[in-house]
Amino acid sequence: MQQFYSNGKLLISGEYLVLDGAVSLALPTKYGQSLEVNNTTANTICWKSYTVDKECWFNAEFNIDDFGIINNSSIKNDGNKIAKTLQEILRTAKLLNPYFLKDCKGLEIKTALSFPNYWGLGTSSTLINNIATWANVNAFELLEKSFGGSGYDIACAQNNHVITYQRNGIQPVVKQIDFNPSFKNELFFVYLNQKQDSKEGIKMYRSLSVDKQSYIDEINSITNKIIASKSIEEFAKLLTEHEIFLGDILKVKPVKEKLFPDYHGAVKSLGAWGGDFVLVTGTEKEVKDYFLSKNYPTIISYNDMILN
Repeated sequence: MQQFYSNGKLLISGEYLVLDGAVSLALPTKYGQSLEVNNTTANTICWKSYTVDKECWFNAEFNIDDFGIINNSSIKNDGNKIAKTLQEILRTAKLLNPYFLKDCKGLEIKTALSFPNYWGLGTSSTLINNIATWANVNAFELLEKSFGGSGYDIACAQNNHVITYQRNGIQPVVKQIDFNPSFKNELFFVYLNQKQDSKEGIKMYRSLSVDKQSYIDEINSITNKIIASKSIEEFAKLLTEHEIFLGDILKVKPVKEKLFPDYHGAVKSLGAWGGDFVLVTGTEKEVKDYFLSKNYPTIISYNDMILN
């Protein structure tokens, strides 16, 4: 039996601009996904994926030689799409390493998430990194040739500490940093109850015809200041500055202005704007009193969410 595990991810700064080389602050999460591989003699790959509640949400069988889909009994309506996506990832891994699964007779694969699928913490990126490790291929290259994207999520999958990330093809610049703010007990992640399609967000950003280098320089400056923040007041001010600046670029209202204009602390979108989690500042009582009253029940502290 072989076992693999990858961390989830949250992007604190540089969203979208990370695609064009901005230096971004990224946080690996305590939540992630495991992959377990067992050998069989069935001449097939039997693949089962489980939710955090141990429910099998994806169940398919593939040909061991060419990853052709034999059957798919997934409970989700998009099971066929998921099977084809997994098939593409496996075939790409095989192209990158022709020795992957060479002389293999059959396999039983089990993946398991430690967070709800809809949270947006990296269901796909943790899977790709696990498969890349299993197949002994470059995970950034596997991502580039399958899903696409900036790759910061792959870097989070591979690191157990806060990192800065700068895209550079399949060999990005990833640096572990000492980011352990004294005010982290005043940082919380609130789930917005609406899963965001990161591919759609990227497509929208790509359509913008602007001089991105000047924006990248400004965002890099804000990111460096965020990392160096010494107080919650300074940190909150920089989060708000980042939100306003990116909102002007995207021609989109920042999430606080749109949903929480009366909240006294900072509210910052993470990753693809419009869904998933936001980062908010405030005491535990302030955060819970406000967001629970607004019917946002999923509130996770920095310490409970982030690997330090």
